[in-house]
Amino acid sequence: MEHLLLYCRPGYEKECAAEIQDKAAALEIYGFAKTKDDQGYVVFECYGTGDADKLLKKLPVKDLIFARQMFAAKLVKNMDLADRASPIVEAFASLEAAGELRVETPDTNDAKELSKFCRKFTVPLRQKLRSAGVLLNKENPKRPVLHVCFIANNAAYVGYSYSQTNSPWHMGILRLRMPSDGPSRSTLKLDEAFQVFIPEDEHETRLASVLNGVDLGACPGGWTYQLVRRGMMVGAVDHGPMAESLMETGQVTHYAEDGFKFEPPRKNIYWLVCDMVDKPARVAHLMEQWAIKGWCTEAIFNLKLPMRARYKEVTQIMETMQKILFDNGIKHAKFQCKHLYHDRDEVTVHMDLRK
Repeated sequence: MEHLLLYCRPGYEKECAAEIQDKAAALEIYGFAKTKDDQGYVVFECYGTGDADKLLKKLPVKDLIFARQMFAAKLVKNMDLADRASPIVEAFASLEAAGELRVETPDTNDAKELSKFCRKFTVPLRQKLRSAGVLLNKENPKRPVLHVCFIANNAAYVGYSYSQTNSPWHMGILRLRMPSDGPSRSTLKLDEAFQVFIPEDEHETRLASVLNGVDLGACPGGWTYQLVRRGMMVGAVDHGPMAESLMETGQVTHYAEDGFKFEPPRKNIYWLVCDMVDKPARVAHLMEQWAIKGWCTEAIFNLKLPMRARYKEVTQIMETMQKILFDNGIKHAKFQCKHLYHDRDEVTVHMDLRK
């Protein structure tokens, strides 16, 4: 399998293609990307034998901005609708026993029509793969994951990924339910960011109730809600009104100020969060200032994307932030950047300033 299949948000195929081309070249692995607008995935064809497998091992999905999932793949097409399992099992014949099977589709409206079939097809396909010795009888998180991505009712990309570098979620999507008392749907962005960027076994310490947070551009309180529900005391900064339900908790202090000019009265802020709609370079500069002044320990913020050259601009901003912090003596800063499922024309950045 010398191809890589990468899932992405429909409309962001060019950004996903540019990123995998760039990251692969940095690892001295070469190939070319094939894209089609709004199809929700990118195919990267490697020139060298075994290069797709090398990329899977060396390039974790969490380090990619625009890719939700990535696996080595080949296309199985013109399948007989009366027996789609046999050609898929045959395509997996050379693989070692895997620990999990995921039958998926791209995240598009057209592909969603296949999702009901995929759910029904998973059980008989799993049984045939186990009978063929391709899939273990019990799921094993340490073994490779088998992927079958249907792009039509008679065509699918089949392949595998490694559990240590892939996304743990079906289709690479962490699906969350909107809380009934959430002030706005933007609350899902920060909830997803916490779960994507912060390892689950560190939630008790890094998302603890003893910590303090600041939400810049907080109104009406979607992001503040995520800090409050974890027990934190929060400074909500915005000229607009906050949801009454949040103010009634006693955990929120509302500062009717400009988030770009606000200075926290107390300097014991652990979490800084920001979802202000402004030029990405201006938001990035604000985050740099909070880091340089030592006003926070970790930050999560959104950068609104331009219409064109989105991958180029995001990477330039991230490189600039890293350099500015380094030049100001903050050499331990770590960044993660991801186009999350609940994001639209923006990316979410995690800045970790822990020493």
